[in-house]
Amino acid sequence: MTRSTILKPGDNCWRIDHADQIAFIVDGADFFRAFREAVKQARRSVLIMAWDIDSRVNLIREEESDGLPVGLGDFLNAMVERNDQLHIHVLDWDFVMIFAPDREWLPLYKQKWSSHPRLHFCLDDRHPTGACHHQKIVVVDDQVAFAGGLDLTTGRWDTPEHLPCDPRRRDLETEPVPQPYHDIQMMVSGPAAAALGEVARDRWFHATGKKLPAPDIQPGPGWRYWPDYLKPDLENAEVAIARTIPEYESQAEVREVERLLLDAIAAARDSIYIEAQYFTARKISAALAKRLEEEDGPEIVLLLPEHTVGWLSRNTMDVLRERLFKQLLKADLYKRLRLYEPCIPGLDDECVNVHSKIIIIDDELLRIGSANLNNRSMGLDTECDLVLEASGKAHIRSAIHAFRTRLLSEHLGMEAGRIEECMERERSLINTIESLRGSGRTVRPLAFRVTADVDALVPDEEIVDPGRPIDPDELMREFVPEEEREPVRNHTFLIVSILVAIIGLAAAWHLSPLREWVDVDKLVRFAAELEQTPGAPLLALGVFIVSGLVAFPLTVLIIVCVLIFGPWQGFLYSMLGALLSAILTFALGHWLGRDTVRRFAGKKLRELNKRLARRGLMTIIIVRIIPFAPFSVINMIAGASHIRFRDFVLGSAIGMLPGMTGISLFTDRLAATLQKPDLPAFAILVAVIAVIIVGGWKLWQWGEKHRNDRLRAQSD
Repeated sequence: MTRSTILKPGDNCWRIDHADQIAFIVDGADFFRAFREAVKQARRSVLIMAWDIDSRVNLIREEESDGLPVGLGDFLNAMVERNDQLHIHVLDWDFVMIFAPDREWLPLYKQKWSSHPRLHFCLDDRHPTGACHHQKIVVVDDQVAFAGGLDLTTGRWDTPEHLPCDPRRRDLETEPVPQPYHDIQMMVSGPAAAALGEVARDRWFHATGKKLPAPDIQPGPGWRYWPDYLKPDLENAEVAIARTIPEYESQAEVREVERLLLDAIAAARDSIYIEAQYFTARKISAALAKRLEEEDGPEIVLLLPEHTVGWLSRNTMDVLRERLFKQLLKADLYKRLRLYEPCIPGLDDECVNVHSKIIIIDDELLRIGSANLNNRSMGLDTECDLVLEASGKAHIRSAIHAFRTRLLSEHLGMEAGRIEECMERERSLINTIESLRGSGRTVRPLAFRVTADVDALVPDEEIVDPGRPIDPDELMREFVPEEEREPVRNHTFLIVSILVAIIGLAAAWHLSPLREWVDVDKLVRFAAELEQTPGAPLLALGVFIVSGLVAFPLTVLIIVCVLIFGPWQGFLYSMLGALLSAILTFALGHWLGRDTVRRFAGKKLRELNKRLARRGLMTIIIVRIIPFAPFSVINMIAGASHIRFRDFVLGSAIGMLPGMTGISLFTDRLAATLQKPDLPAFAILVAVIAVIIVGGWKLWQWGEKHRNDRLRAQSD
């Protein structure tokens, strides 16, 4: 029987191009090496699109030296130094501060990214609020290219053996990364590589406003971009490119990845094999559930990490995925679903960090890319996936089948031949895995670890994992009931008066002598005099409140407070002042909506307000850490929506605590270090940073325990 084609250019993929050679590169060690070998052949252009990149990471570990640097930044600089016609363009996401501890600090100012005029580095901030640039693409002269889930950064290097305590799995002279990292790239050559070059140049243009020309390269005899050591998994095949691009400014929305996944799931006959870092995409989960409810539907195997990395992700994204897992298990009427996590004895928690983003449909379709199975990868972040479809071609079917066997061989810790024999005998993907998994390196059923109390703290996925850009109107619809929003707009004169007053104060700040009067130097002198007065603390709090209305930078106020009052008093005044400012705008929002709520409150509105009250603490913590809108807007919406005042204040305090503490302690220690720049001072500065990280985590645990205790008390 002839199978209908899944890929549809212009619908679920951008276009389909020919690839001369294709390789499936598993895990970071092979990717870093292949990247380095390909870039060594570059003549005109290297394009690197990244979610994260670190100039300090070593590309090879313990291989024989070829005379070139092993560190990424030094290596790229060496490439442009030896070839005066080569330009390297690096585009990195302009990340939010919550990711700062895991990233190269201030990369724009690092010498390795700025020392050579033909090494061009840019941070990509041209995306909607809350979104990120998530593509992982490398293109060399439009001749060879990589795309998938791996970034050239710390923590990614590993081998398929995933050895416990592998000394090579070390970055920046630290201890070896304890948790192995599993991910995949696809490497292509020929027209498919040139197409990826177009994707990369288009993203560079949207991020910088500058157009990059395509390299005019005609490789001569003997010039090989493909590494000699790397045997292709497939030759002469068509490769599709599927993208996610959010609507932003003049940029139109593209949701090819989402449509591709839905069409692929619907087309599956025998099996769906998925490896995923996240699993929170509601539409994808619903499509899988629909297939599970069919009497003759396909088997579905999902391989995921035991838990995601990071306390915030673990207590948000893991909660959302377990909600969807429970729905899938309910839909699994014919027991064709398995959820697995790969484990290796000797590892921390015996858990491999599955970071790959692949789906294999029967032996017919293979998708490798950057897009996670979460909502944001479907419509909020920029993504790029590569897709192979057999379309009746036996050599492509064979390559897809062999790749799935290769992955199972890695995860089950056994030879591919044994897996093939078992598959031939069982004629079932699930039965094959179940009969081969056991002790030692293996896969085990994914355990559900989220308690009901933690689940109750996490809001719906629209807040934690939005699937499209968020604007103030959407935020209003999320927090403020429909019945309450319209009457609030009737306070037109009052609202306009408030806005005029704020604009007037801001104008006075920018245009009048007020700004000169409160410049930093004068503010320091004024604060020094203020400290000697009996009412100094109250006056300091007043400055914080008023400064919020005139848009005076909060960071400057914190720094001045610490310098004048010392780290502990300065922190106390800063925190109280910021909270008082938040409470003031919360009260304003509450006052604007209070009478309307009392007049028109009905059953539906009361139920919605109870729901907001139940999740209020976690919601405020999240929007303080990851602000989707100005804090003053969030404060007013929170007040109007009747989130509990206690939850609002506590959530605001917890959410602001890491940044507030960091600025206070860092300012104090930096001042001490500048006064006496010796090794002990620097050591204390580093220790302070470590204390801030640990303290923030402990405070979050305390807040969670406090919330859980209250929920238990309510249920008793």
